[in-house]
Order: sequence, then C-alpha cells, then structure tokens
Amino acid sequence: MKTRQISLRSKDGNIAFDFRFTENVIISRSQVTTLKPFFHMAAVAMAMAASRTLFLSHPNPSRTFLLSTSTSSKTFFLARASSASTASPSLEPTPPPSPSLKSKHVVEILQERGLVESITSENLKSCTNLKAYCGFDPTAESLHLGNLIGLVVLSWFKRCGHVAVALVGGATGRVGDPSGKSAERPELDAETLEKNCASINTLVKSILARNKVQSVEPGFGRDSVLILDNYDWWKNVTLLDFLRDVGRFARVGTMMAKESVKKRLTSEDGMSYTEFTYQLLQGYDFLYLFQNMGVNVQIGGSDQWGNITAGTELIRKILQAEGAYGLTFPLLLKSDGTKFGKSEGGAIWLNPSMLSPYKFYQYFFSVPDVDVIRFLKILTFLSIEEIDALEQDMKKPGYIPNTVQKILAEEVTRFVHGEEGLMEALNATEALRPGAETELDAKTIEGIAKDVPSCTLAYDKVLNCTLIDLVVLTGLMASKSAVRRLLKQGGLYLNNVRIDAEEKTIEASDIIDGKVLLLSAGKKNKMVIRIE
Repeated sequence: MKTRQISLRSKDGNIAFDFRFTENVIISRSQVTTLKPFFHMAAVAMAMAASRTLFLSHPNPSRTFLLSTSTSSKTFFLARASSASTASPSLEPTPPPSPSLKSKHVVEILQERGLVESITSENLKSCTNLKAYCGFDPTAESLHLGNLIGLVVLSWFKRCGHVAVALVGGATGRVGDPSGKSAERPELDAETLEKNCASINTLVKSILARNKVQSVEPGFGRDSVLILDNYDWWKNVTLLDFLRDVGRFARVGTMMAKESVKKRLTSEDGMSYTEFTYQLLQGYDFLYLFQNMGVNVQIGGSDQWGNITAGTELIRKILQAEGAYGLTFPLLLKSDGTKFGKSEGGAIWLNPSMLSPYKFYQYFFSVPDVDVIRFLKILTFLSIEEIDALEQDMKKPGYIPNTVQKILAEEVTRFVHGEEGLMEALNATEALRPGAETELDAKTIEGIAKDVPSCTLAYDKVLNCTLIDLVVLTGLMASKSAVRRLLKQGGLYLNNVRIDAEEKTIEASDIIDGKVLLLSAGKKNKMVIRIE
C-alpha cells in the first residue's frame, strides 16, 4: 500500500507536523466527504472554502487533528484533536454534529443570551485568538452586582478558549469614571485604594479561576486569566508625557460629544477637567494593552461605550493599527427599568465578607417570575435549550412556584461563591425555614446570626422564661397580645418547631448546645439569641 506524506505548520510557525497516510482520510464538519487518497493541499483549500474548521479523522487516534484557517489569509493551522473527538474513529459517514459551544463564536453565544448591546465592528464575529479585557475601578473593597455581567462575559470568552483579562483601576480609580454618575466620585486616599485593589484582585481571581474551558477553538488550548493593575504603567507617566503622546491625538469636539460628558455638562454641578480626561485615561489603557500584551477586545457596560471607542480611536491614530474591538453589554436592569442589584440594606456585594452567600442566594431567590428567565440567560451558563425548557415548565399547571428562582439562585451563587459558598447558603436557608426538620446546631445558627437580627441574653434570664415574654424581650415583636395572636394563627416557632401552647417556657433542652436559640415570627422575621 502506497504511503503519502503531508507537512503542515502550527500557529506559532515553528513546528511542522508530518503525516503519513496509508488509508483514506475523512474530512467532516457539516457533512462528510471521503477523499481517496488525501494528499493534495489543493483538496484542503477547497474543503476550507466552505468551512474554516475541519476534522481530520484517522483510524489511529494519534493522527487525528483539527484543521482551521485564518479568516484573513490562506494560512492553515493545526491542533491535535482531544481524546473526546477521537473516541470512536470511523471511516463511515456520520450524521451532522448538533450545534454546540464549539461551533459558535463567542459573540454569537453572547448575542443569543442578550449579552450584547453594541460592537464596534461586525468583523469581531469572525476573529479568533481573542484577548478580552474588562476594567474594574476600586471604589470599594468589593465588586457589586453591577459588575457581575462583566465577569460573566469574561468567563464566556474564557470558556470559548480565549484569554480573559481583568484590569483593576489602581490609577483610574484615583480619578473616578464619570459614566452614569450625576456627581463627582469622592476621592480615595492611596492606602484605601491599595487595599481595595488587593481585595478586588483576590475576588476576581477566585471567581474566574472556577470556570474551566469547556470548548477550545483550534490552536488555543488555553485556560487563561490575567489580572492586571493599570497603576503599574501609569505611575511612571508624567503630565507632559501624556499631553505629548496622547493628548495631541484627542479632539475636544469628539470628547464633548460622548454621552457621559454631555449629561454631566448639563447638570447643576457640571464636570471637572479631571473627570473630562477620564475617557483618555481609559482609552490609553486599551492602547497599552493592545500594544504590549496583544489585548484586542475591550468589554464593558453600555455606559462605557464612549470610553471604549476612545480607546479604539487612539489605537487607530497613534499606532495606525486595526484589529481593536469594543463590545458593550446591557446594564443589569429589572423588567420595570430600575437597577437590579440594590436592596434595602444597600449594594449586593460579591465579597462574602461584606454580604454572606446566604443573603446573596436569597436575593436571587426572590427574583420575580417576569425577570427570572432573562436573568438565567444573562447570568448563568445553562444552555439556551435548558432555559427554554424551564420557561415552558413555568407555564404548566403543576409548576411549583419559585422552582426556577431556586435554580437561578444556585447557579449564580455557585459562580460567585463556589460550591462551598453555595452549600453554606443552602444550609442557612434550610436552617431558617420554619418547620424544617433539619437538626440545628450552634455552629449553623451562629453562621446565620450576621444575616438576621440577633441579641445576647444571660442564661438565667432565658431559662424558665415564657416564650411569649422572650419574644417581646428580644424585640422580635412589640407586644404580648401580638405574640398570642400569631401563636394562635400557627406562626410562632422555636428552633423551627411550631409552638401552639401559650404557657410554653424555655427549658435547658431548648437551648441548642447550651449556646443559642432561634425564634421565628412567621416566615421572614427571625431572631438569634446568644446565651451567656
């Protein structure tokens, strides 16, 4: 049998792969074509005219490869296929593969989930080997729910085999982004900024590190996250350097036309020169990352469009280069147009030291039906097919209320806080559910004490005290008559056990591990009592 040989180069242009084929080779994507025998590069070029990525299968799995081509040249790229791709090699025609993450561009995935507001060029949809960055200003020790979409979109780039870059604004945080703000941000001292940057760096790293690559574009094979601080390159730039190297390329008319500037100029307080120049600082960040690290996509909320395009404009003017793109996603809003991410207690923080996983979980569990499906698409990585199925389930007569909310809360809590944080939230939820059969212990109750009202009482004040008196003493309810009415209605609980007897007194056996009690007035009003 005659042996044929083909040599192809990898993406780095240095390593040549040699193939010797003694049998037919199958090239397949949307359909299967059999070549007898396959040894002409012309055949590859013809096949690739219809498909940029091909699968070269061979009976020996070690000789099975993924072949792709650059959209801008006639260059062929090669990567060894995964074991999953070669588990059942066959020369027989196979059915067309079902649509999957592998066959979709990251922008296509984001669009079908409602995560794209605008892009600077349609060419982005055909680009491979992307490095996408999102900036986070250190205005607090933690990111909040408004930053969550940025982390989700970065994760989608990462899941599709691209490189995700999180940029902490150690420098720009000293100025403050005016986008979406009605007044100038309060100035933070250097020590606070440094502390905030370190905390956000740790938080972002922990969130993005949990997301593993699920599908890889040919030639990538990377599971990469870079976390940078723009103070590292701004600290050595003088004002004269900035005016000479950047300022002379900026047109004041263009800067004035940015939406973030126009809104502030018409406000009562106006806009300071410092804030006015912010768009150039962020624009230079993109230029620096593009020039020095190959970062070619900047993502941000829709209010960042002006800052992002400032960057693409600087790259074109200063570097005279193309290939820098911007992508914005919608702000996280409820169906009524109000911001999603604010509660009565303030911002919904992502750092567990500022908001417990339990409270974070509960916030998503309380999402109304009208918003829950949209949030599943935006904030989770469930497939569109799974989400559509859940939407249909909600319309069925036997649907149990809040079933889909529970899935949303679990998925988002797992993404932000990991499996351990999710389990903490689920355990606390169960512990705080009146009538729950879960056996309570002091550690569980102490764990939720920071999330519900609590007080400390002496042991001798609690022991033998009537439950009605104790409820009033702790401030859980205002009067004994109100407690009696609730008790008669079946809404008073001690350690999740419903109490029906007015004469109930606290016994030593009621005090969990001799340390705590949990009172519940209805489903929502709780009180943790620490016993001294």
